[in-house]
Amino acid sequence: MTHKVLIMRCDTYDPDRIAGIVKEGMEELGVRPTGRILLKPNVVIAHPELFPHAFTRKEFLDGVITATKERARDPEEIAVGERSGIIIPTRFCFKNAGYPEVIRKHRVKTYYFDEYPHVPVSLKKQEALRRRVFIPKPLSRTDYLINLPKFKAHPWCRLTLSLKNYIGIQDDRHRLVDHNLFLEQKIADLQEVIQPSFVAIDGIVAGQKMMLTPTPFPLGAIVMGTNSCAVDTVGCHMVHVDPKDLIHLRLTSERGFGPMDLDEIEVSGDFPLEEVQKKTEGFQFCMERIDDYFREGSNLRCTVGSFPEKHSSDYCWGGCPGALQEAMHIYRAYLPDVDKRMKKIHFVVGKVEGPLPLDPDEKVIFAGDCTSWEGEIGGEHVKIESSYKTVGEVDEGKTRSNDMLLKTFRALFHAFRNRASRYLHAKGCTLSVADNVHYLSAVGKIPNVTLDPKLMIPLNIYYWQMRIHRFLHRFMR
Repeated sequence: MTHKVLIMRCDTYDPDRIAGIVKEGMEELGVRPTGRILLKPNVVIAHPELFPHAFTRKEFLDGVITATKERARDPEEIAVGERSGIIIPTRFCFKNAGYPEVIRKHRVKTYYFDEYPHVPVSLKKQEALRRRVFIPKPLSRTDYLINLPKFKAHPWCRLTLSLKNYIGIQDDRHRLVDHNLFLEQKIADLQEVIQPSFVAIDGIVAGQKMMLTPTPFPLGAIVMGTNSCAVDTVGCHMVHVDPKDLIHLRLTSERGFGPMDLDEIEVSGDFPLEEVQKKTEGFQFCMERIDDYFREGSNLRCTVGSFPEKHSSDYCWGGCPGALQEAMHIYRAYLPDVDKRMKKIHFVVGKVEGPLPLDPDEKVIFAGDCTSWEGEIGGEHVKIESSYKTVGEVDEGKTRSNDMLLKTFRALFHAFRNRASRYLHAKGCTLSVADNVHYLSAVGKIPNVTLDPKLMIPLNIYYWQMRIHRFLHRFMR
């Protein structure tokens, strides 16, 4: 079977123009939404000043909803659903993305996935890491999924397109399960939950390097299709990436969800692939190890050891190292001189042997459950032991709470309790972006971005709204 993928020109965030392009694409692809329709954008984080290019833009959502309503056949419901990242309430990110006005305009429903109960879904594929995963109840009732990713580079997975956008279908307590050495496999597993019937990627302004703080790239494209593997394969070729290097794409394709060979895909539209490739010759990625990335000019140094799984023993692309990178980029957006302003920190991750080259005024953060080391720091004998659990030892039905306030208090209290020590062991698998933000602020003696009143007050308002709605949804069918 040949899958068709469309690359359409669009260089401006004009909702009417986007609606026309998407409707045309739906017609060419034979897309006719029906039943309970759910639109899933990428709103991992959103803020007009700090994170302006990290999310699917409101104008794009507006245009796609318009096209969906015009093409839908007897829809039972049209809704927008998502779970934002790094423990931030989805309501907060939707507000910063400008979504509420679009949702009110079209009178569609909103599902904040962090406010709904999560239900188990069995996985049948032999290659799956687990026999079940947990997803929000509204998604389990969805008949027609429309996937609306943001076209972005990713520092852990190289690209985030249709397949990677599935990470946002789980709340934090389930999202961080296997979000480590097994991140690529986790993405492939989630594809078995539900397949999108239509994919439209916001590539009008794409994102380079980071996922939370990407550098904008005026790609001027909307990419559409009905198969995630086909769409992501074309997306790879658009920015000169071999689809085989996108590990989650390769794993998903090998499980029979779609092609990753351009010969099996009909690429159409008014923006020829060859022309796109000429435009993206300078598109930038950031697949760099943290011990190479943080070097001269920064008070942050990193030592990376070995890791406990054979398939990725040299580096943990989906875990603590990448979370540190994202946390530092958040600080760089907030405090441009943070690398020199912060106190000296030595970040250690993995199994490390031998002495650490520490300056007298340098503190050490041993990060993650798998980290281990033994030696002397300031004349004191220190032994850090691994508490890493394999996939089989982690029960996905008994996950630890990742509540925003609890997680914040836990990290800050741990740092406070160890304030007089030259080191601390910050446990977690994965030690999340949010955890890294808190530990960097406490150990590096820099302002905590989450405690800035401009962010903290609205963030806590939306947090308590989330908690109230989560409680109420326990009693709703």
